[in-house]
Amino acid sequence: MKKLTALIAALLVLTLSCTALAETVLIAIPDDGTNLSRGIKLLETAGLIEVDPAAGYTPEIKDVTKYIYDVEISPAAANTLPSTLQDYGAATINGTYAIPVGLIPSRDGLIIEKQSEGGDNPYVNIIAARTADLENETYKKIVAAYQTQLVAEFILVNYQEAFFPSFPYDANITLTAEDAAAIVAYESDKADKQVVKVGVCGANNDQWKAVQKVLDDEGAGIYIELVEFDAYNLPNQALHSGDIDLNAFQHKAYMNNDASVNGYDIAVIGDTLIAPLTLYSKKYDSIDAIKEAAGLLN
Repeated sequence: MKKLTALIAALLVLTLSCTALAETVLIAIPDDGTNLSRGIKLLETAGLIEVDPAAGYTPEIKDVTKYIYDVEISPAAANTLPSTLQDYGAATINGTYAIPVGLIPSRDGLIIEKQSEGGDNPYVNIIAARTADLENETYKKIVAAYQTQLVAEFILVNYQEAFFPSFPYDANITLTAEDAAAIVAYESDKADKQVVKVGVCGANNDQWKAVQKVLDDEGAGIYIELVEFDAYNLPNQALHSGDIDLNAFQHKAYMNNDASVNGYDIAVIGDTLIAPLTLYSKKYDSIDAIKEAAGLLN
């Protein structure tokens, strides 16, 4: 009896010790609509929370139906998360902000947003065309040139994991940084080629140099002319009106919403890349470590 009592007492002390060690782990996610949803989905994938399936790819905090572990989700401005990472147990950060401060997804990330090749991820970036041009053979050749191994390797090497290809590719990368620099410097001869105007936004469009090189190596007779826009609300309007032939600046969710709101008759003709959210931490080295620190909730 004394031994049994001592064993129970020891188990009680162990339980209390474990409870005392557990703590609420604060996890930051971007506070803007699309990326907030992506952050919630990533925490669901990590097994920390459960989310109402009816919310699909666009859940809000209210759609979290269960906290499996003792974590607290804290929305914050996306651009502040790299500099405040130490203030949280972990944070989901987009490559746009992570890479410049030296955070590399494959090296530093605890979990990376899935890079879907099945076409079901609405946050995959795409090439869009007018619906009437979905079977345009020239445009199909451009999509095929984009979805090649050379372009995949260029994306990975040149952007240092800020972007990943969202089409099938061989993970055995042979392209060097010097090769990527040579592609950035590549100039194509426009003479006697069919000009296709592609609308883009932002500064990260050098992958189109790789696409052009593939087209030239194939003798396709196509010249890609990039038309740069300084606001995201303009390229779809320009595509719909016929001012450009294609555009490549947005993910599927944005295009679907923009087309619905404005009545644009445009559609996806090919996937390009994804800028995945990654969960980073300066306090924990794995998802399991976060789970251990937070402890299960009943």
